[in-house]
Amino acid sequence: MKKVAALATLLALTSALAASPKDTLVYQSSSDIPTLDPGVTYDTASGQVVENIYETLLTYSGSSLTKLEPLLATKWTISNGGKTYTFDLRKGVKFHSGNAFTCADAEYTFERNLVTNSAESGNWFLAESLLGTGANANDDKTITWARIDKAVECNNAGQLVFTLPAVDPAFLAKLAFAGQSVVDSKYAAGLGEWNGKEATWKEWVGKDLTNSKLAQAPSGTGAYKLVRKDSNATLASAFDGYWGKKPAIKNVVIQKVSELAARQQAFLKGDADLIDGGGRAVDEEQVKGKAGVMWVDNLPNTTAQAFFMNENIKNAGLLGSGKLDGKGIPATFFKDANVRRAFSYAFNYDQYIQDVQAGKGKKRTMLLPDLFPGYDSKVSTYSYDKAKAEAFFKRAYGGQLWKNGFTLTANYRQGSVGAQTAMEILKRNVEALNPKFRINIQAKQWSEMLKDSKDGKEAMTIMAWAPDYADPDNFMYTFYSSNGYYNPRLNWKDAQVDKWLEQARNTVNTTERNRLYSLVGKKAYEQAPYILMPAPVNYIFARDNLVGVSSANYNPMISFSSTGTFWKELSKK
Repeated sequence: MKKVAALATLLALTSALAASPKDTLVYQSSSDIPTLDPGVTYDTASGQVVENIYETLLTYSGSSLTKLEPLLATKWTISNGGKTYTFDLRKGVKFHSGNAFTCADAEYTFERNLVTNSAESGNWFLAESLLGTGANANDDKTITWARIDKAVECNNAGQLVFTLPAVDPAFLAKLAFAGQSVVDSKYAAGLGEWNGKEATWKEWVGKDLTNSKLAQAPSGTGAYKLVRKDSNATLASAFDGYWGKKPAIKNVVIQKVSELAARQQAFLKGDADLIDGGGRAVDEEQVKGKAGVMWVDNLPNTTAQAFFMNENIKNAGLLGSGKLDGKGIPATFFKDANVRRAFSYAFNYDQYIQDVQAGKGKKRTMLLPDLFPGYDSKVSTYSYDKAKAEAFFKRAYGGQLWKNGFTLTANYRQGSVGAQTAMEILKRNVEALNPKFRINIQAKQWSEMLKDSKDGKEAMTIMAWAPDYADPDNFMYTFYSSNGYYNPRLNWKDAQVDKWLEQARNTVNTTERNRLYSLVGKKAYEQAPYILMPAPVNYIFARDNLVGVSSANYNPMISFSSTGTFWKELSKK
């Protein structure tokens, strides 16, 4: 109780802009944290906390994007032609509850992820590996308890054994994703979560764990444990019983501060060690070179970002009249490819690079990082072209769109200067083409946008994808397949693209996979399901007394936070 009281006092002090203590990391974020349950962690704001409270079986080694090393596992072997993985598990590890970590906890974790596998989670790619389908048992009636139970088991030697129906060269990398962190099975069951038994598994199929009891009161094996979380702040403290090296940072305070100016003021005064910035142009002007600021530039970018144009908008509140009469749009407004092409030509990519990325950005041909296999730099790209935008708008809906006009309402992530600027660029250019064209843009809380976009209730949004594991399938299937994770937010389908993507994920021939992904890129250019946003050159900044922040330590696959490291690897001088 004393520690809780002390951290509550610490929160009050940091809220009042008292200087950040040496043993405390203060991070001011623009967004809320949707969940702390690993079983449904699938956004960056949640992941940056979950990966420090919980731990996975293995993790990425140093700054490598592909080399893996043990974490809760100590070693593993692959047998049965690449379809069986056997893990030795670390001894002497305790959860924050005091319970000992055992193989039963690991088995429970992965079975729980396969059982629930909700649309809000990233468990689809685990299910693809272990069950041969990304669906849960509600959506695929062939999934039985026997299949789930057989996929992951503890043997008599206390080893964790995965049995795959087919070879998956990306399986180990998938296990390093924060959403596959091991949870405390006895503790979770005691809270009222699934008890891990066959008798109750059907009750939990497809269940959204975002607001689960475990999300409210987590128990992991990580170097930090949760002390308190509310809508404005999250407090964590170093776990005294941690099995690894004791962290130098004892307390972590994450505050939600929506206003960029307030975050900047706190950072420059030393009251916050890390903040969400406002994009390169803003950060270079307002932060870089200032006293007490460390700036690390030219870092790898492994994300992809785009405007989503939803072809089946399931939210009447965004449709206005619901008709193509100038006062609204039909739910299928973006189903006409000419509309999508027109919007793609109406966005000023070069202006975005200058205004948001301070000139350090580049257009991509596909929604795939250019350092990944499968990227084809020769695929055509859209450029800002007023004449072509006008021409495609005039073709749309047989000329009715140009004649009648439209009113579109688009939401962007609250607190994101980059997203707001991008929306403003598009709005200005589209409205300049025809006085009957109108785009209303508005800020929206991130957690609400995540849920509504998943339910197909956003008309146009800007969303990004950070890799779950280092394989092009994680981007190409996610963005372009009608069975991909992002499809409910887009509702675009192309049978030929689906065929190519399935072929690519079922061959280990790199040359053939590259050929197939190139075909997808070319077809996507022609159909324009997304407006591809320029990719930034990554950079990070922090207070210069924060040790452990460097290009050598930075790994975009490990950490969602603004340091590219785990909290336990940081200290202050």
